Formats: sequence, structure tokens, C-alpha cells
Amino acid sequence: WEFNGSFYQPSAFLMMGIPGLEALHPWISIPFCALYLTALLGNCVILFIIRTTPSLHEPMYYFLSMLAVTDLGLALCTLPTTLGLFWFNVRRIAFDACLTQMYFIHILSFIESSVLLAMAFDRFVAISHPLRHPAILTRSTVLKIGLAIVLRGMVSLLPIPFLLKRLTYCGRTELSHSFCFHPDIMNLACADIKVNVFYGMIVLLSTVGMDFIFIVLSYILIIRTVVSLTTREECLKALNTCVSHICAVLVFFIPMIGLSMIHRFGRNVPPLVNTLVAYTYLIIPPALNPVIYSIKSTHIREALLRALCRKRG
Repeated sequence: WEFNGSFYQPSAFLMMGIPGLEALHPWISIPFCALYLTALLGNCVILFIIRTTPSLHEPMYYFLSMLAVTDLGLALCTLPTTLGLFWFNVRRIAFDACLTQMYFIHILSFIESSVLLAMAFDRFVAISHPLRHPAILTRSTVLKIGLAIVLRGMVSLLPIPFLLKRLTYCGRTELSHSFCFHPDIMNLACADIKVNVFYGMIVLLSTVGMDFIFIVLSYILIIRTVVSLTTREECLKALNTCVSHICAVLVFFIPMIGLSMIHRFGRNVPPLVNTLVAYTYLIIPPALNPVIYSIKSTHIREALLRALCRKRG
């Protein structure tokens, strides 16, 4: 322990793998490696395809590029500590390093939520106002939206590390996961954490919560527009452009909401459930998103096939 002024801070935290399955960590690392490899390669391929295909230089695919970059960041944030623990049983993470990892994990999560909202807005404009879509979502507008998303995440989460550093920690130093998460660190403190809880809830509801509400509203408006279309073929064609985005929204928000509820209200939830939901939240979306868009997006699939054919030729 290090004495620092009027309060105590641990020099490091101890990370946990999968409770009760510690002996199987080397074997469990195999599916984790597959997921990380899929996330890294898949998102890099998506970025390469969009970068090298002029026909994909439009708002929908600019937002998809932002999503791919965010997913790469999320995968790279948790990969070192997770595989380090599974492969080499490296459980120790320095206090400041833990706060840094936590900050970037939360920033990237908030950015992903905001990008999914921007993609929902793009689908709404494309379906409800197709003729005005190029004028509304110009390249400069997309760039401004991207900058606003990043600044929103950075500024709203900036106080979190300082709120954690002011706390006194004593006794327990074991985290619930192989990465650092704000509620997890906060619950190790033996001081009053009401400010942390209140600020965390306000930020979560005003960012991710509002994003989810606006995504739902966007799809309500999209459904109203689709229902008004004259033919069944037009309805299906319009809805088909949203399938990939709906899948990405579900894959991201369901485990995120579940993990937030467990950390705040699930005192009696088994540790194994908590751990599995956390891994699902942070590892599954980066791995599945490029697969979803490669399968469902005709333009991405065709561009990928053209790239493969060129390499073979």
C-alpha cells in the first residue's frame, strides 16, 4: 500500500479471469484468441475495403468506418490484459494503468453508442428523405459529427479517473474482470462513493441512454415511412438496408445494459454470470460487427470479392 496525503491507494489491482475455471484458462484462451483475431482482421478489412472503393465513399460507409475504428480500439484495450492473464497468469495491473485502461474502454463504448445513433440518423434520412440525403449528410457534416462524438465521450468521462483517485481503498484489491471497469473499481473503495455513483449514472443516462432512446425513435419514424410505401418490394428493400444496423445495435446495447444492471443492482448474481456478460459486452461486438456487415451489405461483399479476385489474379 502507498500512503498518499490523507488517503490510501493500492499500488496495483489484481484482475480475475473466469471464476471457478482458472485451471482451464489456457484452453479458454483459444476462443478468445479467435474472437480477437476476427475483430482485428475483420475491422481492418472493412476499413481497407471502404478506403480503396470509391463507390463506398458515402455517409453510410463513413459511419461504418468510424464503427470499425472504435471496435479496433475496444479490442486492443482489453486484449493485453485478458490474454496476459489467460496465457501467463499475469493478474497485477498498476493503479494508474488501470485507470487509463478504464478511461479508454468507457470512452470507446460511448463513442460506439454515438456512432450507432449517427448510423440510425443516416438510415432515417436515406429512407424518409432520399432526395435530400446528399445535401443533409455532406462529407464535412459527417466529419463534424465524428469530431463531436469523440469530444462528447472525452469530456463527459474526464472527471471519472479523478473521482476514483480521490477515494480511499483498503482491504480488497481484486477486480471482477480481466480489465478495469468503473463500477468494479469504485466498489473496492471503503469511502463514500455517492458522488461516483451519481456522476456515473448521470453520464450513462445522458449519453448511452439518450442514444438508445433516439435510435428507437429513429426506427419508429423509419417504420412509419416504410409502411406508407406503396409496394411490398419497396418496403422490404427499405428495411433490408437497416438489418445490419439493427443487429449491431442489439449486439452492443443488450450486453451493455445487462452489465450496467448487474454492477448496480445484481449483488446476488453469480460471479460467472457477471464475467460472461462483461466479456460479451466488450469482445463480441468488435468481432461480430464486421461479420454482420460483410454478410448483409451487398456493396461490402462485392467489394471484398473483387479485392480477393484481384489478389488471385
